[in-house]
Amino acid sequence: MMNFVRMLAFAVVALGMVSNTLPASAQGPVRVSSDVQYELIGRWDADKLNKVLTDYTPKFFGVTVKYTAAKNAVKFYRVTYSSVVPERGNKPIVATGLVAIPDVAGTSFPMVSYQHGTVYGKEQVPSFPDQSPETQLMLAQFAGQGYIVIGADYFGMGSSKESEGYMVKASHQQASYDMLLASRAVLADLKLSSNKLFVSGWSQGGFVAMAFLEKLEAAGVKVDAAATASAPVDVSVALNGFLSFPRKNDADWVNSLFILSSFAFENYYGVPGLARSLIADAYYDVARKAYLREPFNVADVPTDLRKLIKPDYFNPLFFAESAYGKLVAQTQAYRWVIKSPVRNYYGEADEAIAIGLGKLAMTYAQAMGNGNSQVEAVSTGQTSHRGTYATAVPQWKTWFDGL
Repeated sequence: MMNFVRMLAFAVVALGMVSNTLPASAQGPVRVSSDVQYELIGRWDADKLNKVLTDYTPKFFGVTVKYTAAKNAVKFYRVTYSSVVPERGNKPIVATGLVAIPDVAGTSFPMVSYQHGTVYGKEQVPSFPDQSPETQLMLAQFAGQGYIVIGADYFGMGSSKESEGYMVKASHQQASYDMLLASRAVLADLKLSSNKLFVSGWSQGGFVAMAFLEKLEAAGVKVDAAATASAPVDVSVALNGFLSFPRKNDADWVNSLFILSSFAFENYYGVPGLARSLIADAYYDVARKAYLREPFNVADVPTDLRKLIKPDYFNPLFFAESAYGKLVAQTQAYRWVIKSPVRNYYGEADEAIAIGLGKLAMTYAQAMGNGNSQVEAVSTGQTSHRGTYATAVPQWKTWFDGL
């Protein structure tokens, strides 16, 4: 968590210059229906997008990668849309997301839906692009070359008033699905359309992208391809790795995965006391503040999991039989017969996603008889968690372009 928060603090300082630029004629919110409205929040020209690629992205992600230069300006729209929370009996909710449109002649563009990774701040999400370095990279590499880029903020993030639904699968699926429907309504209002749909995501967003793909395929929605980077497609595999088979390079911020998921599962699945059953009493209050995005002292959150988490959970049998462990075991996004082309990119020095986890969806797919060849795992080499994403994005772009 400490390293994680420092990383985000650096983003605010280093990327502060990448702010939204509104044209003088900016209009207020436009209501498309009772469920959807959108508002122009900014426009970046090609020079600013290229600055993201050549300056801000290497500083933030820690690697130098060759990107294809942006060719056109991009307009940003914050979309507010109605959705429901499946885990709460389809309780109505209002959510937000981003639609980024190339500011160039044309009426039809390919679309890529980007699912964002774990963030600490509520507004470090797609619909606040000036606060989201990962979104900025997608905008510069895709929207700056003629793609429509959309992204849901997830429930509890962005302008949503709910508590965060961190790694709550059905809610993640619903947020992304309804954001896609809302985006299409916005495009129709702007007399635009999309002729292809690609799905992508990094880290937490890699899980969400795969879960979203599962829902899209079940609904019969054609997906031209899906690509992820550092995707924890099976949360049980990820967390058991940190608890029972730790690596020397495990990130010191993986404590946030246990904190955010335990409180989110408690709230969304309706299991009172779930987080308290997992987190050591001495750290429960500060962990709760971290989840609720209330002020707290980062130094008060131990990076040593054996201090943060109660001892019983380091017994795999206890973990598996616990209420938390049973919910974790259901949190997977790869165990179906995948029909769309999928590439899961993984880093061989990733401090959060082990190589086996990065390759898991492919391993599962290829274990079916003669093998489901639709799912591939692609190494980005000796890259860190952030480096894997920064390295994978231009490879996504090349692949999508070829399709």
